Amino acid sequence: MTSNTASSQPSLKGGNRIADMEHSEAHYFNSYNHHGIHEEMLKDEVRTRSYRDAIYQNGHLFKDKIVLDVGCGTSILSMFAVRAGAKHVIGVDMSTIIEKAKEIVERNGMTSKITLLQGKMEEVELPYPKVDIIISEWMGYFLLYESMLDTVLYARDKYLKKDGLIFPDKATIFMAGIEDGDYKEEKIGFWDNVWGFDYTPLKYTAMTEPLVDTVDIKAVVTDPTAVISFDLYTVTPADLAFSLPYSLQVRRNDFVHALIAWFDIEFSACHKPIRFSTGPHTKYTHWKQTVFYLQDVLTVEAGEQITGVLENKPNEKNKRDLDIKITYRLDTTDIHRQAQGEGSYKMC
Repeated sequence: MTSNTASSQPSLKGGNRIADMEHSEAHYFNSYNHHGIHEEMLKDEVRTRSYRDAIYQNGHLFKDKIVLDVGCGTSILSMFAVRAGAKHVIGVDMSTIIEKAKEIVERNGMTSKITLLQGKMEEVELPYPKVDIIISEWMGYFLLYESMLDTVLYARDKYLKKDGLIFPDKATIFMAGIEDGDYKEEKIGFWDNVWGFDYTPLKYTAMTEPLVDTVDIKAVVTDPTAVISFDLYTVTPADLAFSLPYSLQVRRNDFVHALIAWFDIEFSACHKPIRFSTGPHTKYTHWKQTVFYLQDVLTVEAGEQITGVLENKPNEKNKRDLDIKITYRLDTTDIHRQAQGEGSYKMC
């Protein structure tokens, strides 16, 4: 995920420096100062190829347009837009990677076509009052971790022309249940006996921390279900806090140790819509999947359902962190296997 905003310094307002920010905010932007995270994103073929194809295959939409790249990072999307025929691109990013982005843009002969601004999107002053297209790679783990979507919505409301376009413009969160006994025992059960000592206070902590990892498709026990979809033309920041029901259809007789979440992205403005998924059924992406371990081990049979509610909201102390609550219930006629419970998790 690219950082929150990017470019040159003249358009900065006073106080818009990482050093002046609260620790949590500074930590977020500083994490994008290092080239390693950008290398990981650029090497993510699903991510980068999808953006490239969405832009290159729709040159008729980008030709002679003013484009805003929110959280431009190393400016790969900005350069895609120029090659697609954009008249001018403004890239905004808070992190110091913007200095390397300027060098990259110059090396590729695009300095006259791309203006880079270092600062927060909410504080920089753009050289154009309105833009035709907003492009951004804003997605985090569990889609919403780090809350960069707020920034894209701010840019949309302030700068996007009426009937302007957003790339991408749709996102959907999915859930499924998985069998993961060995890893749960390694991660959670470990704390029951640590060198002969009871470490269960850390077991409770471990249960509240979602795991971001690659899940083998063979571990998935239920059909996937879509929980919530966001349309970037209409969604508001308030919509990013939600409490919604889900229902998972069990595929086979097995155990369920955890629920997982991932997201799909769509560029629907394209002549031929382009989509990609971060689920366990598709090619690897750096977002992987988010794993939420359950207190119970659910013994399930094909045809049964796991139902519950997924609740998400930004943390009160740090809006870039997420507080997530999941209730679950195994709907079965077998009284010996009936189970229900809830888990509270924090992504930070």
